[in-house]
Amino acid sequence: MVPITPDPAPVLLLRGLTREQRHWGLFRPMLAERLANPLLSFDFAGTGELYQQRSPCNISALRQSVRYQLQQHPAFNGKVHLVALSLGGMLAADWALTYPAEVASVTLINSSARSLAPFYQRLRWQNYPALAALLVLSAGQREQRILQLTTARACQNPQIVSQWQAWQRQRPVSAANALRQLLAASRFRLTAKPDCPALIISSKGDRLVNPACSLALAQYFQANHCQHSWAGHDIALDDPHWLAEQIAVFIAQLC
Repeated sequence: MVPITPDPAPVLLLRGLTREQRHWGLFRPMLAERLANPLLSFDFAGTGELYQQRSPCNISALRQSVRYQLQQHPAFNGKVHLVALSLGGMLAADWALTYPAEVASVTLINSSARSLAPFYQRLRWQNYPALAALLVLSAGQREQRILQLTTARACQNPQIVSQWQAWQRQRPVSAANALRQLLAASRFRLTAKPDCPALIISSKGDRLVNPACSLALAQYFQANHCQHSWAGHDIALDDPHWLAEQIAVFIAQLC
């Protein structure tokens, strides 16, 4: 009798503040090519396909808006690998603590936690004026400013700027939802160490979040820490090849 091999756990991508699943760009198909696992991505409340919903003011409720979608997906077999950027990393860490039996691993990219890093590292104080200006800029100007803040090279690509502006027109993230998400991120703290395997990734050129936050996460998780030498906060946009390779190798070792 041939033994039945269980289907591999899906890999779920979680984006960051005011971003939606389309913002993964070329990284998503690049990672899919390297994995045997199903690759999924969902939006949390207030962004993307759920842009008309009200964003909760806490990480647990944001996480639950994604978890509900995963539970309805046919690829979900009770376990999931979470790959998460920035705010998404907070959702992933909270998920691993709240539902440890569900999380096969977490990969946290340029993320942070209040309990491990001061506020001026979690969001560099030099960017406060630029971030405040996002609330009064037009949608087109706002997307261009976000690219400038979060990428090292992609902000110079007019096609990406145009694409992001089009997405914002299609599924606009309200200023109120952006503020709620920012409040949720500012409140997030780790109360314990998640018990699953973890990979921490940071970008040396991150001008939005100090890479020291990722180092603190790696030490707390007792996990490997990989750092990109030049990419900005949105490493998935700056160097999707490198990021996909690091994550694929990590997940393959667990399967």
